[in-house]
Amino acid sequence: MDYDQIKNNTNSFFLIAGPCVIEDEQMPYDIASKLVGITARLGIDFIFKASYRKANRSRLDSFTGIGDDEKGLAILKDIGKMFNVPVLTDIHSDVEAQKAAQYVDVLQIPAFLCRQTDLLVAAAKTGKIINIKKGQFLSASSMRYAVEKVRQSGNDKIMLTDRGTMFGYQDLIVDFRSIPVMQNNGVPVIMDITHSLQQPNQQEGVTGGQPKMIETIAKAAIAVGADGIFMETHPNPSQAKSDGANMLPLDDVEALLTKLLKIKSAI
Repeated sequence: MDYDQIKNNTNSFFLIAGPCVIEDEQMPYDIASKLVGITARLGIDFIFKASYRKANRSRLDSFTGIGDDEKGLAILKDIGKMFNVPVLTDIHSDVEAQKAAQYVDVLQIPAFLCRQTDLLVAAAKTGKIINIKKGQFLSASSMRYAVEKVRQSGNDKIMLTDRGTMFGYQDLIVDFRSIPVMQNNGVPVIMDITHSLQQPNQQEGVTGGQPKMIETIAKAAIAVGADGIFMETHPNPSQAKSDGANMLPLDDVEALLTKLLKIKSAI
């Protein structure tokens, strides 16, 4: 699946899914295998995602990865080859952009970094597909400037992802007007149905979540016309080492996608 397929697929939606972070050397393969099987059965284009390391953590003792960036990136590249699917990971600096581009197909700009010009320019210059997450602190209309930075740096392979907007100190809301507003930039727009249900800045320093609302957010996003769905999933979210509080259990993925396909077909 290339960028043109992503952009021109109006009959269905595509899926970006996987664990928050690579927890060990086997887990991402197991999750990828199941997701590849599900999306193949349902006819959904699929991009596997996982962070090879995490940089935005509330506490110093939070899990950030397996401790070897090269090994984590190599696992992602191997998954892409083994299952013949595009692979996505997030980056946090211009140096990371150049390094990660050697291993993955899609570079993701985290929401908190979506205004970082040097990062956007460096990502653009790799020639990879760039998925920019909308900052929780930004309006949908302001994301045009992030798009322009990448385009003016010579890269037109851009996607935007909404992951909610801050509502007070410890909650997020989803404004579904953001989807058509960001689509006005001529790029595919994705709804992150798990991070948008986070409850950040909890007193214990571990982000909370409302996973029971995942299906609600997903259904609304497809009904509004989102081009893609982003989700984090895990065989046992309660045991996940990062962001487990807002993940969808892996065993629930197929049922959700089946419902979303019916909604897409209806509209």
